[in-house]
Amino acid sequence: MAFVAGQPVTAVVQRIEIRKLRHGDNLILGFSIGGGIDQDPAQNPYSEDKTDKGIYVTRVSEGGPAEVAGLLIGDKIMQVNGWDMTMVTHDQARKRLTKKSEDVVRLLVTRKSLQQAIQHSLQ
Repeated sequence: MAFVAGQPVTAVVQRIEIRKLRHGDNLILGFSIGGGIDQDPAQNPYSEDKTDKGIYVTRVSEGGPAEVAGLLIGDKIMQVNGWDMTMVTHDQARKRLTKKSEDVVRLLVTRKSLQQAIQHSLQ
């Protein structure tokens, strides 16, 4: 998110709990991520200033656990089950999200705008 001195920051912090869907030996979350400190931030379509190396939600499967829980494309993942995700590689983020020993993933995400968060909560 781009910050301009003297201008209000329009971001919302949201807690989201996703129950993984068991499919054979796999646990499905129903979303994909992009970003990480080892990735080129200029390739991240959700980074406004193209320098943000955070972990972003790039896809949410329709009807999947993530959509049911309220996760949105463009959400920036700040924490996973209490673990800081602001300075991790893409692979570290993926491993933290897909731990087989955890049936529930608790996320702390930021959204670009209050309006987007309110609209989603009213659906």
